[in-house]
Amino acid sequence: MSRGRFPAALTALALAALAGCGGDPNENSTLAAGPMYPLPPAAKPVASYPTGIHAVGNQLQDGIGQTIVLHGANRSGTEYKCVQTSTSIFDGPFDEPSVAAIAAWKLNAVRVPLNESCWLGTGGVAASTSGTAYQDAIVAYVALLHKYGLVPIVELHWVAPGAMLATRQQPMPDADNAPAFWTSVATTFGGDTGVVFEPYNEPYPDSNHDSDAGWTCWRDGCTANLGVATGATPMTYLAAGMQSLVTAIRTAGAPNLILLGGLEYSNALSQWLAYEPTDPMGNLGAAWHVYSNNACMSVDCYGMAPATVAAAVPLVATEIGESDCQGTFITPLMQFLDTNASGYLAWSWNAFGPCVPTAPTGASHGSPWSLVASYDTAEPNSVFANTFYTHVTGL
Repeated sequence: MSRGRFPAALTALALAALAGCGGDPNENSTLAAGPMYPLPPAAKPVASYPTGIHAVGNQLQDGIGQTIVLHGANRSGTEYKCVQTSTSIFDGPFDEPSVAAIAAWKLNAVRVPLNESCWLGTGGVAASTSGTAYQDAIVAYVALLHKYGLVPIVELHWVAPGAMLATRQQPMPDADNAPAFWTSVATTFGGDTGVVFEPYNEPYPDSNHDSDAGWTCWRDGCTANLGVATGATPMTYLAAGMQSLVTAIRTAGAPNLILLGGLEYSNALSQWLAYEPTDPMGNLGAAWHVYSNNACMSVDCYGMAPATVAAAVPLVATEIGESDCQGTFITPLMQFLDTNASGYLAWSWNAFGPCVPTAPTGASHGSPWSLVASYDTAEPNSVFANTFYTHVTGL
């Protein structure tokens, strides 16, 4: 999730961390007036879930050689709630009815954002929402997703160097804690090859430039600028490159599929193949984030670097979204991804109220990203949500 894509309902801590979010909830109030779309049929637990997920050329296969294309949703909350309160790890229900609702959309994947401080118990996070408590909660949620046949994509979303608290997204993962985080996560889930790893949410090194320096930092690490709240003193920290995180995962013995997002908040894939890390398991794919406010957001652009990457390795757009609450942007995007047998996950399965479009000028930001009106009924929350739902259930 990039800047400006955070629910207006979050606490002041998150709002300070990601300035520019908010919006008038009445701006598009007609979208909140009563049910808009018929509810999908209820989903039931399944006998098994995909395991042995691995890359074969530019495709994903499961352990019995069947092609698998990941279609799903992001379930935001576990990246921020644990550092905002000592009483909750999740934002909203993460119970069985809410997971059954996700499965009712015929989805097969759920992306789970994680917080480095909460997983490792660093930065002064309350014991009730960090360390063993946090890890156990994530393990239980992964098991619940599996119960409904869903593939969890666990990803590192918020980080902080040293003893700092992870309260926001940084340009790159930190060398102090991110390798230890992935060693621990890989040890926890390495025996479950139905879990996919995404080592870092949205890299944006070299001042968010798609440059040789940015890609070198992406792979090998560098000294990066620490993102801080507006007005705070700029700082630097040692960033960990993707190679070090892949190495940490494999050294821990985990064979799981790893998806790596590119530069410019995982939207730029221009040199992904040239800087692809070395993986002794040969089990890497590319993660891609595409929103209607990204640089690469047109069919012409999709046919360049993204198409080249998709022809060489598995490509999964682990975040897609549209800022106007409509479906005109994601429709050709999903069609492009379908043509390339590439997966995609919408941001996000959260019920944060009516869909409010982002102002075109960027002067103010709404909350267009919620997919559902409530967590456990699976009712689409907007034209955007219904477009995604209708497309995926029709595949």
